[in-house]
Amino acid sequence: MAGLITTWATQIAESELAAGLPRRWAHTQGVAERATEVRRLLGENSDLLVGAATLHDVGYAPRLAVTGFHPLDGARFLRDEHGADERLVRLVANHSFALLEAEERGLRDELASEFPLLDDALPVDALVYCDMTTTPDGGRTSAQERISEIISRYGVDSVVGRFIRRAAPEIFSSVQRIEAALAAQPR
Repeated sequence: MAGLITTWATQIAESELAAGLPRRWAHTQGVAERATEVRRLLGENSDLLVGAATLHDVGYAPRLAVTGFHPLDGARFLRDEHGADERLVRLVANHSFALLEAEERGLRDELASEFPLLDDALPVDALVYCDMTTTPDGGRTSAQERISEIISRYGVDSVVGRFIRRAAPEIFSSVQRIEAALAAQPR
């Protein structure tokens, strides 16, 4: 079963993002690559992480953008059209502290009730790490540089700019926890 989730996730993400949103697809591929690199930390949840990393931005696909909030749109698509694993869908819905952005958009109750946070913090932290250490073009970056880039791209007073500034301390903490776990584990 170990590669089926990844293969399935890659097919879906590529079909939804590659042609219409090539830069988003490049970012997605970079995030999935990071997930493959840190999967050893997750044990039995390693395929869950790689699948969620591959699908985390699928909600940006124009045909899926119902609310305009990609974590919610992507999670609904995966749940409703694909009957995806509930934990994977919840990771996609809540990636990179999406609940804080949902609050900025007036969608917090909707997101929280449909897709509650996972109880296990490790896959959540790992997905934050993968997303927040990957540039829009799929390259490596630091979480500090990534947050600066997001603010620069969207604007400091935009919904995304306000959200990312609020989420920054939590993002940095997640990234630090994963970096510490990677450093403590033999290769």
